[in-house]
Parts: sequence; C-alpha cells; structure tokens
Amino acid sequence: MEDQTKVNRDMAIAWKNAWRNRKFRITTITGTIFFVCILASLPLFFATIEQRQGQILNDWLLLHVPAVDVSVATFIIIWSMIALLMVRSIQTPSVFIVAFCSFILLFTLRMITITLFPLNPPVGLIPLKDPLSNLFYGGTQVFITKDLFFSGHTSTQFLIFLCLHKKRDKVLALASTITVGILVLVQHVHYSIDVIAAFVLTYFVFLLGKKIARY
Repeated sequence: MEDQTKVNRDMAIAWKNAWRNRKFRITTITGTIFFVCILASLPLFFATIEQRQGQILNDWLLLHVPAVDVSVATFIIIWSMIALLMVRSIQTPSVFIVAFCSFILLFTLRMITITLFPLNPPVGLIPLKDPLSNLFYGGTQVFITKDLFFSGHTSTQFLIFLCLHKKRDKVLALASTITVGILVLVQHVHYSIDVIAAFVLTYFVFLLGKKIARY
C-alpha cells in the first residue's frame, strides 16, 4: 500500500514538473488542437480515397497465402498494446509527449502517402472488423479498403514499441508488431510493401517526434 502511494506521489510530481515546462505545455496544447482537426477530417478523407481507383500490385507473397479472417486476434492485440501505451503515458510524461507527437506525425504522413500512392486492395481482401478503429472511418459498419500505403496497423504497433521504455514492454510490443504485420497479410488487408514500409517510415517518424517532444 505504501509502495503504491509512493508511486502515485512520484507520478503526480513528475506531471507537475512537466506541466511547469513551457515547451511541454505548448507542445501538448498545440498537438491536441492539431490532433482534433485530424480526427475530424478522417471520415471525409477516407470516404474520398475509397471512391477513387488505383493500381493492383502483383504481390508474390499474397498469391501464395490464402486469405483468412483474423479480425478478432488483430483487434485484441492492437487495442491491448494501445491500452498499455496509455497506461505508461499516464505514468510517465516523457513517454506521453513522445508518443503523442509521434502519433500525430504518423497520422499526417499516412494521409500524405495514401493520397500520393492510390492503390486498389489486394485480391481476396477480407475486411478487417475493428469497431473502435471504424469509428474514425465514419461508423462501425464502414469498411475502408484503400488506405493501403503504408500499413497503419503495423506502424502503430511499431511506434508503440519505439515509445515504450521498459524491457518487458518492448519485448511484448515487438512481438505484437511482428504478429500484426503477419495477420494483416494473412487477411489480405495490405500488400507486403505496405507492411515493410511501415517499419522504415515509422522509425523516422519516431525520431522526428522525439526531437519535437524534447523539453
């Protein structure tokens, strides 16, 4: 009981000190405004890209992997790791601000790359059933299939891995990243290049987010 009280006290002190920092406050407030604007624009953005036509890539791997609906497993892994990151962000202001800035950059970059590289979904795609993510798309029954390059599911998990500090957390996050990357391919939700690019682009997003978040 005493140990938990000390943890809570230390956490409160850490947040108090962080909020006293002018850079931390400005970054948090500015980021919140920008993030709200992004979320508000997502339904229209996804509706627009869903109406356009793009290329179908010749993906050797997907041609040899039968499509299977693994929505439940993907949903559980993704949102469990998001919940873990939220807990760690509440506990540690430095984790919060880096993750917050990085996720804003990740959302922005994906909107740019999806716009620049119009693709039609892979052959055999099975819509990923994720009622929470679908809220950002415009409704729980809305299935977006053309937000392809690069994989948002894989990049989210990898960014969580990069943002976490504790060794056990990072091992779990890395395992979830690899697993989700495989699952979205199994379900033919993404092309192989979408998953591969997610690792590379997310790493640079994290570096920039970490630089912006520094206080």
